[in-house]
Amino acid sequence: MSQASARPTAEAVSSLRSVSRSTAREYVESLVVTVILALYGTTFLLQAFKIPSSSMEDTLLVGDHLMVDKVAYAPGWSWLMPYQQIERDHIIIFRHPEDPGTYLVKRVMGLPGDRIQLRDKQVFRNGERLPDPWAIHKDDGFNEFRDDFPNFTSSAEYQFADWAAELPEHVQHGEVIVPAGHYFVMGDNRDLSADSRYWGFVPRENIVGKPLLLYWSFETSSEEYQRTSPSDYVRRLRDVLFYFPQRTRWDRMFRVMH
Repeated sequence: MSQASARPTAEAVSSLRSVSRSTAREYVESLVVTVILALYGTTFLLQAFKIPSSSMEDTLLVGDHLMVDKVAYAPGWSWLMPYQQIERDHIIIFRHPEDPGTYLVKRVMGLPGDRIQLRDKQVFRNGERLPDPWAIHKDDGFNEFRDDFPNFTSSAEYQFADWAAELPEHVQHGEVIVPAGHYFVMGDNRDLSADSRYWGFVPRENIVGKPLLLYWSFETSSEEYQRTSPSDYVRRLRDVLFYFPQRTRWDRMFRVMH
């Protein structure tokens, strides 16, 4: 074979370069599309949340990581999939009514029009005592405001002055009447949950979605999540890297939430 025949022609070199550029462009385009879909998904469809407090124990533990369905309660998405109504006793994710930058997770105890009352820590809805199988009580003591709600004996229990002033308007015959377009929520850990008793109703527009999947659970404390300095984040990352097998709650992995 002559040197001339062994040497690639100009047309072949050009073709190889074209294929190389085409392949690189396809990888870049695929990466861009993947990033866009990921951002789109986390913005409109799904979002990951972690549980930083004990207010929903023992249903949800500190360190549980949830994938939240943001479409289920969104009327604007009814053309794509069935739009669900918010139901009593369901768990929801929502923006705090007084601090929209903070997300909370609680259980819906009252729909618009429902009558809610607590007597000696027992929840009554529309005059009937609830079976309430999710509730736990870790405080043996009795608090008039918390455990016999609504109760106006101590204004110091209210987290927000506006709610202290507003609540009497919604009380009839010792029961709280949930107004239209709002929801009454409580944590399952009833004695240690800051919920609608303390700061009021959740507006419908504040509800983000519902838990879909508990995909990971890492044993930690609520105090660790309250530390937010850069060094605290580094320490938590180090703990995950070094103690992932020991502190992962393997029995809670990939639980479908209802």
